[in-house]
Amino acid sequence: MSEAPASPGRSNEGVRRKKIALIGNPNVGKSVLFMALTGQYVIVSNYPGTTVEVTRGVMKHHGLEFDVIDTPGINSLIPQSEDERVARDILIDEKPDVLLHVADAKNMTRTLLILSQLAELGIPTVLALNLIDEARARGIDIRDGLISSIFGIDVVKTIATECIGVPQLIRSLHAPHVPRKPFSAASLLSAKPPTETPLQLLIEWGQQEDALALASRMGVNGTIAETISRCNHLGRTVARERMEFVEKLVPQVRTESVPMALKWADRIGLWTRSPLPGIPILFAVLLGLYLFVGVIGSGILVNFFENRIFGGYLTPTFTHFLVRFIGIPFLTDFLVGRYGLFSVGVMYAFAIILPIVGTFFFAFSILEDSGYLPRLAILSDRIFRLMGLNGKAILPMVLGLGCDTMATLTTRILGTKKERLITTILLALGIPCSAQLGVIMGLLGGHSAWALLFFFLVILAQILIVGTLSGRLLPGRRSDFIFEIPPIRMVQWKNIALKTLWRVKWFLKEAVPLFLAGTTILFFLNRLNLLNSIIRACQPIVTGLLDLPPRTAEAFVMGFLRRDYGAAGLFAMAAAGQLTLQQIIVSLTVMTLFIPCIANFFIIIKEHGIGRALLMLGFITPYAVAVGAVVNFCLTRFNLRF
Repeated sequence: MSEAPASPGRSNEGVRRKKIALIGNPNVGKSVLFMALTGQYVIVSNYPGTTVEVTRGVMKHHGLEFDVIDTPGINSLIPQSEDERVARDILIDEKPDVLLHVADAKNMTRTLLILSQLAELGIPTVLALNLIDEARARGIDIRDGLISSIFGIDVVKTIATECIGVPQLIRSLHAPHVPRKPFSAASLLSAKPPTETPLQLLIEWGQQEDALALASRMGVNGTIAETISRCNHLGRTVARERMEFVEKLVPQVRTESVPMALKWADRIGLWTRSPLPGIPILFAVLLGLYLFVGVIGSGILVNFFENRIFGGYLTPTFTHFLVRFIGIPFLTDFLVGRYGLFSVGVMYAFAIILPIVGTFFFAFSILEDSGYLPRLAILSDRIFRLMGLNGKAILPMVLGLGCDTMATLTTRILGTKKERLITTILLALGIPCSAQLGVIMGLLGGHSAWALLFFFLVILAQILIVGTLSGRLLPGRRSDFIFEIPPIRMVQWKNIALKTLWRVKWFLKEAVPLFLAGTTILFFLNRLNLLNSIIRACQPIVTGLLDLPPRTAEAFVMGFLRRDYGAAGLFAMAAAGQLTLQQIIVSLTVMTLFIPCIANFFIIIKEHGIGRALLMLGFITPYAVAVGAVVNFCLTRFNLRF
């Protein structure tokens, strides 16, 4: 197990700890092995100069300590995405003492491709052939002794979820071996790259721009540019030679018996990525997700924490303490008033967001570990191609049904800036968070299922229209859709609990400061009487174009603070008979397409900069009003009744 280090990179005696970097494809069990090696005391932070998060921890074994880095999943050390670039840069810049290559025993082609690249780094390496149980279930076995003799490293067969092979793996990490290079890439040409290993590898891998940048940092003499120019086609030559080597080696190290009959998990895996059975399964999964997050998370748990814990105990107790013992009206109003830092900011984060995010992360971890999410990405890839995206974009979209703020952060998994920007726009525009979705279901579902269907069709149409136009107009490219498809498997509840805990900590660390900042801004806007001025400025549009009661403007402004605040305001108006069904549809359409809540807006600034965030704001706000006006006109003109 691990302990939080007193000083990064140093043991208690002040001696530098050896550094172990985990490297491998996505969905091969790297994170599970990381947990097995380090326990749960970890540090998650952005890699310098990027938005990619890297997990670090400490492994203790027999009195020795090791720093452990869990790098992002990669398909190659020749990067095609920011995640892959960070993984490669960690190997080059941080100079780990040991590499732990975690691989899927079922896919030896990809395993040997990456291993042959790692061998060129000259860093002691251990290969963990994980998921060996799933390989054997398919009649596949691996001649680990042959791989060990070819590359000169320890090869350990593991089942990470059951900690099988982990003790042997730890022993190998204590005394790893430098791998032998399977072939000398530099000898393929007469024009030899410089002898510095990282620089030589970047040139051999065809990364000319990165090689020039590294040469500049290293202070290499000016002839490097000429050398790189002479070697500009070396990357393709090396890639071809490596692929030929791997294709010859795979049949030697992999043995396969007669294929076994498809198990139930294999059949489900095929169904979930085929359109005909896959779409009904998707609707069933979304329904289960909504019932778990929307009913249990945003219903039962939010009601318990908001009304009983905060409303019934914490806020009244804190208010009584401030009034009786402090007695400063301004401070009392700032902390527990209508826009109080505690009564709104803290309560929002821990009484409303935490239960919703916690239940959503729990459900999302189940979908992730079961192997369903990659199949959902494949199922939706064709639709997302129309919008300049690929199937990976479905993952932030699904997360957005829990919280758009959290989902905006997870757009980092997408390969290009264009994809991250388009997905962020769509999240801000048309994906309602779980709290808002619950109000929508309650308001429209209580009137008519047809009204609810009409509303969702309007929102879906806007996502498709804006997404398609963004894909055509925004510069940039769509990344290649390379996705590992793990088998459908039974989840390990311990892993689910640990993943949920880590993600909740991560989200609160990212979001709580923004909630408090937003609440503080609204407090001072209200104190300076600017909030009422903003509401009054919005009323002509609300009563004119949208044909809604004046009070609806207050709900829209409050929706910028918290989506559920605005939705709750509309719910109260509808309950009081102040909104017709047509006005409910129009107001909910505008609220859903409206500017994101203030926490999400700050996250957009963090991810894309203030300029792009303001451009999104300037587009989404009038667009939402325009769509609401069109919906109102159509409902009136065609006399639609639900």
